[in-house]
Amino acid sequence: QVQLQASGGRLVQAGGCLRLSCQASRSIAEDMGWYRQAPGKQRELVATITRGHFPNYGNSIRDRFSISRDNDKNTVSLQMSNLEPEDTAVYYCAVKYLEIPFWGRGTQVTVSS
Repeated sequence: QVQLQASGGRLVQAGGCLRLSCQASRSIAEDMGWYRQAPGKQRELVATITRGHFPNYGNSIRDRFSISRDNDKNTVSLQMSNLEPEDTAVYYCAVKYLEIPFWGRGTQVTVSS
């Protein structure tokens, strides 16, 4: 079992920046990442990162977001810049542990225009 605690979501103005963090309850050898789900839409990939720090970004993200992880602290972070109203969503931290996916409860990001 893996517990994930995400934090950092809040209301921010368009063009602003935000950093999300996620704490895992144990060391993760496999990918860690972020997904998001906007109202009325399917959950989509934001970014994942391997233990060796190789990132993979979703098609809609472009260059505005940056994912990182700290293997010593069991954390994964998402730095978001130049936020747009279309980025409004619940952001979920996710990891794979022994090939099983685990999800956090999500943190709300709201971008006002």
